Amino acid sequence: MSKTAIAYKEKMKELSMLSLICSCFYSEPHATTLYSYDDMEVKQINKRASGQSFEVILKPPSPEAAPVLDRALSPPKKDLSLDEIQKKLEAAEDRRKSQEAQILKQLAEKREHEREVLQKAVEENNNFSRTAEEKLILKMELNKENREAHLAALMERLRERERHATEVRRNKELREEISG
Repeated sequence: MSKTAIAYKEKMKELSMLSLICSCFYSEPHATTLYSYDDMEVKQINKRASGQSFEVILKPPSPEAAPVLDRALSPPKKDLSLDEIQKKLEAAEDRRKSQEAQILKQLAEKREHEREVLQKAVEENNNFSRTAEEKLILKMELNKENREAHLAALMERLRERERHATEVRRNKELREEISG
């Protein structure tokens, strides 16, 4: 391939499909200025593989617009008397005190809420502890009753064996007397 064909192929990769179609219809190049306003102009720069790029050109403001801009940007100055300054300082101090009082009030409310939450948590903990202790005592009493019932059953079996052993001895003695 010739160098011209390779360059053309690379250029075609850079162009978007829309630009390619538009170039078929409009063979003349279009203006590079995309947007123009009073003191600003936007121009498209050669496209890159990463996307489009633009140049923004700011023009100096016109001389008749400068006084209008100055008046619009800065409020008119007026000389303040000492009394007016003092009133403004007092108003600012009142606002500061009001904000401070509001913040203190919010902190007090927050502290009270935290105290209530903590008190509720302590109560729930005490209730849980009390319930757990009652369940443990009940379980221990049941275990004690079960142990006592078990011991009573063992004692009853032991007495039965002793009675049986006594009977067996008596029967043995009776046999010996009869046989003997």
